Amino acid sequence: MALWILRCVFLVSMAGVGFVLVETDNFHQKVPYPLIVFVVLLVGSIALVVGDAAIPRKRIDMVSCIYFGIFVGLCLAVAVGFAVEPMFNRAELGTDIVTPIRVLISITLCYLCVSILLQTKDDFRFIIPYVEFSKEVKGAKPYVLDTSVVIDGRIADVVETGVFDSQLIMPRFVLAELQGIADSSDKLRRARGRRGLDILNRLRNSDDVEMQIYDREYPEMSNEPVDMKLVLLAKRLEGKIVTGDYNLNKIARLHSVEVINLNDIGNALKPVFLPGEIVDVKIVKAGEEAGQGVGYLDDGTMIVVEGGRDHQNSIVKIVVTSVLQTSAGRMIFGRKEE
Repeated sequence: MALWILRCVFLVSMAGVGFVLVETDNFHQKVPYPLIVFVVLLVGSIALVVGDAAIPRKRIDMVSCIYFGIFVGLCLAVAVGFAVEPMFNRAELGTDIVTPIRVLISITLCYLCVSILLQTKDDFRFIIPYVEFSKEVKGAKPYVLDTSVVIDGRIADVVETGVFDSQLIMPRFVLAELQGIADSSDKLRRARGRRGLDILNRLRNSDDVEMQIYDREYPEMSNEPVDMKLVLLAKRLEGKIVTGDYNLNKIARLHSVEVINLNDIGNALKPVFLPGEIVDVKIVKAGEEAGQGVGYLDDGTMIVVEGGRDHQNSIVKIVVTSVLQTSAGRMIFGRKEE
């Protein structure tokens, strides 16, 4: 509401200024059609407000780069103008030539400054009203996504719960690997790659998720495999790698890079059973040992039941005897309650 009030005040102010301008005697004498000037001014103001409203979400780093680039470009233009002014005087150039040259220098320098800042904004950021120099994103550590975690698909559900409250980084080389999987001749790999691309689109279209496709690669990443590139990038950004790959987990920890493993999160959220507790479970198949039956909980936890072989496809009550935690997950052992 406050923004629309500001826009209305701006339009009213521009209309008032235009009206006062066209009513002055000097303006009438120098401009043959003052009414046309007033209409053009008013239409331009409306177009500016419409353009501002059409882009509701503006990136502060982009806006800061443009503002600061124009400021630096104009300052350089003034300095260059003072430096070359003696050359203009010696050449005896007229005002009608010097003024366009000054404007040309100003436009060129402003363009170069804004262009350089936009291309290097990932190396340092300008935050108005303060100027902050930093290598990368400040504040909360960003989360660098791995190929496996995107293909897995659970990352979208986890992010939408609000657990990850920082920026998601999708490196361009990981996206290229994902596109290669989606274009694979193998039907299963192609389906996994396309699901990963669907998950990325879901994350990018979510209003509650801040996700960036990171294009830059650093010199130390050249000729390195994707996993090593991820580790080096996370180290550069001082971020955390989100993955479901056990090997990448070990490599990242060797390089002192923090890792969030979705499998570890899933195991931590599974219910805890203590020896002696009674659980209802459906026996779905026979176990490896004589008399054993195997069932699964709703979260996928496998339960090995002594004396459950003869109760396949039946729901039985078991007494938990022990719980085994492995790198692959959690296994529960129990016996059928008599």
